[in-house]
Amino acid sequence: MAVQTSTAYPRLELLQVADTVARDKGIDRDEVLQAMEQAIQKAGRSKYGQEYDIRAEIDRKSGEIRLMRFREVADPVVNEAAQIPLTEAKKINPEAEIGDFLTDPLPPIDFGRIAAQTAKQVIVQKVRDAERQRQYNEFKDRVGEIVNGLVKRVEFGNVVVDLGRAEATLRRDELLPRESFRQGERVRAYIYDVRQEVRGPQIFLSRTHPQFMAKLFAQEVPEIYDNIIEIRAVARDPGSRAKIAVISNDSGIDPVGACVGMRGSRVQAVVAELQGEKIDIIPWSQDPATFVVNALAPAEVAKVVMDEEQRRIEVVVPDDQLSLAIGRRGQNVRLASQLTGWDIDILTEAEESERRQEEFRTRSALFIDALDVDDVIAHLLVTEGFTSVEDIAYVPVNELAGIEGFEEDVAKELQQRALAFIKQRDEKHETRRKELGVADEVAQVEGMIPALLVAVGEKGVKTLDDLADLASDELVEIAQGAGIKLDADDANAIIMKARAHWFPDQAAADQAAAPAAKAD
Repeated sequence: MAVQTSTAYPRLELLQVADTVARDKGIDRDEVLQAMEQAIQKAGRSKYGQEYDIRAEIDRKSGEIRLMRFREVADPVVNEAAQIPLTEAKKINPEAEIGDFLTDPLPPIDFGRIAAQTAKQVIVQKVRDAERQRQYNEFKDRVGEIVNGLVKRVEFGNVVVDLGRAEATLRRDELLPRESFRQGERVRAYIYDVRQEVRGPQIFLSRTHPQFMAKLFAQEVPEIYDNIIEIRAVARDPGSRAKIAVISNDSGIDPVGACVGMRGSRVQAVVAELQGEKIDIIPWSQDPATFVVNALAPAEVAKVVMDEEQRRIEVVVPDDQLSLAIGRRGQNVRLASQLTGWDIDILTEAEESERRQEEFRTRSALFIDALDVDDVIAHLLVTEGFTSVEDIAYVPVNELAGIEGFEEDVAKELQQRALAFIKQRDEKHETRRKELGVADEVAQVEGMIPALLVAVGEKGVKTLDDLADLASDELVEIAQGAGIKLDADDANAIIMKARAHWFPDQAAADQAAAPAAKAD
């Protein structure tokens, strides 16, 4: 498409060409005309000289082309080709001021072959840029939608999809396993990203994204579209199995039944689109334990033990349900973990019983050795829920005396023995701490108990700077290796106190603020 001056194109025909291009490419007519103006402008500079400020205008109503040279009124003049002294400008226009522009009309250009080709390239590039911007503006707000398209070509396993007004890429790792498409086939996919890149907008599609399944259900289940039923979580092993958690905002509607549909019609429509992927639809629950139990379906659960700090949950299942709960290659428990956001450990009832007995024996042995008591008293303490010597040392005496068979004298004696054991143990740790060369200033950090001081010393942490250089997960790992319970928040607090000497001004400010805060 070569754009020429009115000597080659009738004026109105130039506007007709702009209208046609704008309509075919789906871009604004004015953008096409601006591209034409830049092409004519470039040709004008090629003829009269690149140093001149030559501009072209196309009348939006008549199609008339005006080519003009612009000169800026300047004092002093730096570029004679594009500037004019104020004195000369006053002769042309007495009202001229510094910074104004004077225009000189130029005769129409007869485009040569090279100039016409150059103009065509400019217009094609500008139209392409405008088309890319239009595509980006159209699709950047459609992330999260399902689109239908035709396979245009397949390149190294990646599928290029024609969406009508744009092209999108469906990468090989976003296809379902063993899934392939041929040119001309229809494909449905999920837009998960739209990026503006040098080569134009890149629209990325996926058929493995968890939200692709959620959107498919929204298309098949009117209650989801109407927000009567909500999809709270989705976990997928693409092409094999998936779990979807749903909840109903209307107590009269069963969310699972609505998603399954009459004789499974709704869920089967989704399964067919996903190449036979098996889907477990489970009710969502606000209670994490109930949600995890639901998520492990079809396995039956006997008991759950939660650790909210670590977001771990221990699930006990009957012996004959173990393989069902874990699933083939761990698939069922893995999907349940993804769905709920909790780490799930599966134990059989036999394993749980054996572990409980082992813990009972270990704690009983601890009390027998530390408190110098017989196994009957040790078993009673473990049965009542005491897990450490510290529990006995610092619990109110009346709680110990409340244990059946214990009197107040026995309770006091047990507590004194526990305190004596802790004192003796801490003295040993203190001696060991000094042998390891752990500095006194490290021992003064709040939270650094004697056993932890020995543990860090054995790992080479001996100065305040050594402790300050640790990450919280490193300190937690050292503590756990020594059998000391320490969570991430407490570890972080210890490390921040160790780093306080790095910021003396801040430490002084904190100390000054503390009495005022206490007074308040």
